Amino acid sequence: MNLPIPIFIAASVIKSVIVLFVLLTAIAYSVWLERKVVGRIQNRWGPSRVGPFGLLQPLADGLKFIFKEDLTPPHVYRPLFLAAPMIAMIFALTSISVIPFGNSITVGGYSIPLQITDVNIGLLLILGITSMGVYGVALAGWSSNNKYSLLGGLRASAQMVSYEIALGLSLVGVLIQSGSFSLRTIVDQQGGHFAGFIPRWNFFHGQFIGFFVYLIAAFAETNRIPFDLPEAEGELGAGYHTEYSAMKFAAFFMAEYANMITVGCLATLLFFGGWHGPLFGPPLMQALLPVFWFTVKVVCFIFLYIWVRGTLPRLRYDQLMSFGWKFLLPLAIANLVATAIAVVW
Repeated sequence: MNLPIPIFIAASVIKSVIVLFVLLTAIAYSVWLERKVVGRIQNRWGPSRVGPFGLLQPLADGLKFIFKEDLTPPHVYRPLFLAAPMIAMIFALTSISVIPFGNSITVGGYSIPLQITDVNIGLLLILGITSMGVYGVALAGWSSNNKYSLLGGLRASAQMVSYEIALGLSLVGVLIQSGSFSLRTIVDQQGGHFAGFIPRWNFFHGQFIGFFVYLIAAFAETNRIPFDLPEAEGELGAGYHTEYSAMKFAAFFMAEYANMITVGCLATLLFFGGWHGPLFGPPLMQALLPVFWFTVKVVCFIFLYIWVRGTLPRLRYDQLMSFGWKFLLPLAIANLVATAIAVVW
């Protein structure tokens, strides 16, 4: 049934606070996980001094950023220099608002969806919001009045344009099969099994090439190794955020990890069945298990991000652009055509 307006507003506020708290905590401990995993891969010590297993390291990092001296160089264009990290952070956090992370729950006879807001064009909204995030990077590079920062901002803009096309086309196959832009509808259509035991996920339903294209394009979109050319330390110092310090730098840092989490959530929803998984136990456990399965799948994608970072070297810029236009884009178009033919057939 439809929720009364006061209950709807109260539920939205509570869900927003909970999701924001969980997302910020996940960002902090994604950094901890990355240090631990990369330390193992590269035979280095991860954070192991602050708290048991280094679990208090994110808190120490946060305090360091808060109390660090906040410098603004005199040669920058101050209004945009200050606005750029806020733009990057706001768009990174806003995109999580339309992500469904579980089924509905019943409270007091009312059905409340586990999602801040459910819109029937959720996928388009996420793509639009995440695309706007590059403005923060581009403006940071330009407003810093620094050649290295400007090159980093230009690289980020060119990289986003190049790989955004392949990323969008990789998702069209899923849309053709589901016939909806609603993320909840796409997940609902992935319930059940083929042949009694194969999950009816889009990855197993002809979209494994689409997932491959999406994954690589998402790595490039979030500026992660091997596609972290906008902030290549060996070439540009730190790229677009060379002139930033303290909490302004932390805002870019948090935006990158928030985008990683959003990419993992989208991959889970579109290709791996969302919150679908085995249900067992008492009713309360069956109500919480979908959220657990969704979280496990997202964590697997975060681990994949970290694994790739600790394994692959950075590409040259000409290799990055050539790969996006000459390989990834044709592959995404071929997957789109093949999916359309299969659906019509």
